[in-house]
Formats: sequence, C-alpha cells, structure tokens
Amino acid sequence: MPHLALYTFGVLKSPLADPAPLTHEFYDIGEAVYRKIGQHPGYLARAEVADGDRGVLFGADWGAWGEFAVPTWYGKGRTPETTALAATLSLWTDLRPAFDAVYTGLHREALNRRYDWFERTGHPNYVFWWVSDGVIPTWQDGVCRLEHLHDHGSAPHAFTFHHSFAPDGTPTRIKGMGPKSDQVC
Repeated sequence: MPHLALYTFGVLKSPLADPAPLTHEFYDIGEAVYRKIGQHPGYLARAEVADGDRGVLFGADWGAWGEFAVPTWYGKGRTPETTALAATLSLWTDLRPAFDAVYTGLHREALNRRYDWFERTGHPNYVFWWVSDGVIPTWQDGVCRLEHLHDHGSAPHAFTFHHSFAPDGTPTRIKGMGPKSDQVC
C-alpha cells in the first residue's frame, strides 16, 4: 500500500541560533509539536538527524532520508550559526490523518503563530506525493516536489491538501476540509 510523503519548508525571520525569545519559543513549541505528531494515528515516520544535534541540518547524517537539501529560493545561511529555516520530511498512511495532525491541537496553535516566526516568501510551504510501500523519501525528493508545485501547481506528482490526488493519480478531496485556498508563507 502506498504511503504519503510530506515535505514542509519555511524561511525563519532569524537564525536558529539567535538567542531572541521568539527563536526559543519556536524551538520549544516545535519540540512539543514533534512529540504530539509522532503519536498521531496515521503517522509513520519522519526524518531525524542520527546524532540528534539540535540546529544542525546541513552536513548532518540523515540516514536513509538522504543529504539535507533546500529549495533554490532559500538564500540565508547554511552553518549552525546562520541557518534560518525549518523543514520537515515525514511519512503518513493517508491524507486524512495528515490533515487532522496539521490542522488540530498543538500544531494548529503553532500554525496560528507562523507569521511571528516565518517570512512570507510567496512560495508554497508544503507538498505531498505518494511513495511505494517501503520507500523512504529523501530531502532532495521533497525539494524537487516543492519546486515542481511552485512552478506547475498541484498535480499527482506534487500536491496540496486543497488540490490533492489519490495514489492512482485521480483527484480527491478530504471531506470537511475547510478553506478552499492553500496557505502560502
């Protein structure tokens, strides 16, 4: 049975190493959100650094998830002191559980605060695609899909909640989903 891959990407207003209260607040809520999402029905796995070093993204060992990569529009730092981004790569059983995890609870609260932490870039901040059972998506896969979404819109290759596709490529909708337009930071 296919699994749903989800890549998220956002450009932070300040580097992860910034000692400002907003940066610490983002980190604190982020760790709590990861714990909560990891317990959500339908969640399968997410990319995590093998050594667990907080704030190290580039050059870290991501195991089967591959080398860390970012979209071409990211123009900030790439060292632990200058990196100003947040990215996730995860696997889900289906769209509905992913939707419920993203738009309820603690993650919903964090989404309500996203403009406190993230720049508005005019680019999509997430993308979905289907992978075969047993396939682990890579960071580069996520970047390619997000850039494809930006350049071409939703398609079976790269899509959003609001313009989603079933594993066979047919358009699908999530019952009771809510807003009709995608959020773009």
